[in-house]
Amino acid sequence: MMMALGVRRLLAKRLAENDNSKNQIYLGSGFEALNLLPFGDIYEDSSEKNQIFKAALNFRWLLPDGSHSNAPNAQLILYPQYPEVRMSGFLKGSKNSPSDRLTVRQAGRVMFLGIDDAGIITAAVVSPEDALTAEFEAFVAGRGERVFHELSIGIVVEDTRSRLLQELRRIHQLNWINSKRLLSSGALGPCEAPNCGGYTLEAELGIKPNGFSDPDFLGWEVKQHGVTDIERPNSGGPVTLMTPEPTGGFYKEKGVEAFLRKYGYADRLGREDRINFGGIYRLGVEVERTKLTLVLDGYDLTTGKFIDASKGIALVDRVGTPAAVWGYMGLMKHWARKHERAVCIPSTMRAGPQRQYRYGRSVLLGEETDFFRFLRAMAQGHIYYDPGIKLENASSSRPKTKRRSQFRIKTQQIPSLYAISTRTDL
Repeated sequence: MMMALGVRRLLAKRLAENDNSKNQIYLGSGFEALNLLPFGDIYEDSSEKNQIFKAALNFRWLLPDGSHSNAPNAQLILYPQYPEVRMSGFLKGSKNSPSDRLTVRQAGRVMFLGIDDAGIITAAVVSPEDALTAEFEAFVAGRGERVFHELSIGIVVEDTRSRLLQELRRIHQLNWINSKRLLSSGALGPCEAPNCGGYTLEAELGIKPNGFSDPDFLGWEVKQHGVTDIERPNSGGPVTLMTPEPTGGFYKEKGVEAFLRKYGYADRLGREDRINFGGIYRLGVEVERTKLTLVLDGYDLTTGKFIDASKGIALVDRVGTPAAVWGYMGLMKHWARKHERAVCIPSTMRAGPQRQYRYGRSVLLGEETDFFRFLRAMAQGHIYYDPGIKLENASSSRPKTKRRSQFRIKTQQIPSLYAISTRTDL
């Protein structure tokens, strides 16, 4: 019935006694649940005592006849002070919901959560004596205690991993590949830019360039990085994790041109009438050219918890004025949606007679992450901000801006972002 409703991924969770409509359903400590469940924009809804955040769910209940009943008030509640995630509102406004199983205190129940390609969650709850409960317990026996178990349905994690590695093996065996990119029309076009290693790999995988924050290939985020020696996959440069625009500070309030004129500097290679904003910004270290420092505002470096989750990663001047801010909640949603599973592939390039790339046999797979791992890696100096923002024809009546805000990490430090990291020989 789940598959008939379009479900492609099926999760299951044991419900504790106090997992009910009154006490909410506990979805785990930290924010790992955000990587599994699709949700809407995160917004603050705090009381005087506690800071909490909420996000709507596109949620419905599976009915015994295979149809469904929408639950329009279902939502996630994020408690950053603990931190943990809970689910509430799943019965309110829903006809034929399983209220008899979710208004009681009873151990042994199992909740199934099916996810389709549109981000709709189809749920069902079975009682301890149900045959499905016995089948579930037999299936997960020996797999250890965890909040969610993934069940076999449609394309599951093991299948996507195998298919991903199969495709990367094929691409590796092609050896040198002409530089190219896959156009939005589906046709192949030439590529001569410095970042064509990524475009060429994406073209081979059938990934069209887009502005959506979804994983690239079957739920996996695909990252390639240039190396000096294809047999030494850690010999290369950094990997770009994400390129979000600031959501606050002077940059957002006054615009990128005003930001460049205030914090930028003349091009250091002598290119006339050009203002740049660059540098490597690691936490707590002022960059001499701009007099700005990267900070984690509202985050306690000692405890690894939020003090005020409504703030964000910020570039501040010497008196603490924010030049640019990336709000935590927006970054958290992006990280959860796009980076649950990632693969990193080394590549080399040769320029002539035609630009070509080849891709290495040793790839790094990362699985199970949450946004706190990202913040800890930044606190340790592993993740840094590496902008490439510029203003050309600065003195003219029509100056031209280019925006590029990058958060990057060295390849050998990627395992710090994932609970499971595996180096695989194709």
